[in-house]
Amino acid sequence: MAAQAGDAASIAEVMSASHPHVQRFARSLCATPEDAEDAAQEALIILFLKVGTLRASGALASWLFQIVRHECLRRYRRAPLLTDAPEILTASAEEDVLHRLEVERVAAAIAGLSPDLRQVLVLRDVQGHSGRAVASALGLTVPAMKSRLHRARTAVRAVLSSPELETPGLSEDLDEPA
Repeated sequence: MAAQAGDAASIAEVMSASHPHVQRFARSLCATPEDAEDAAQEALIILFLKVGTLRASGALASWLFQIVRHECLRRYRRAPLLTDAPEILTASAEEDVLHRLEVERVAAAIAGLSPDLRQVLVLRDVQGHSGRAVASALGLTVPAMKSRLHRARTAVRAVLSSPELETPGLSEDLDEPA
């Protein structure tokens, strides 16, 4: 491959041919379009700088996708766990408070998970990525990803159903007649 030998025209051709595929892969893995664009650009910069170090031209696509995967995961780890939820119209201030308390309970339950379970749950259930994309992003097989996802959902469900996490004083106030 001429690009490996340092031919500038060949490198430019490889980069322009790879860009749409790298960008599409980044959009499927990264949390935001901005992160996807940054990850794709980072992969192409690394391609430009290190194309001569590739041993086989057939490894190019795999190598680029690994770079994108790494960049998306790096950006995901730096981002806050949950961003502010979009404002939801409620019928009353009481419903708004109850909704916010429930969001806080769910966020606390997710934050309490181990990092490997939290990653799978957030990528699959919060961000809505496909099972294959999540497995690929985390370097897991699909069955291993499904197993972690099941354990994460079960753990969150257990925390949310436990009475210790309920808001103190709220259930007693609702049960007592006024």
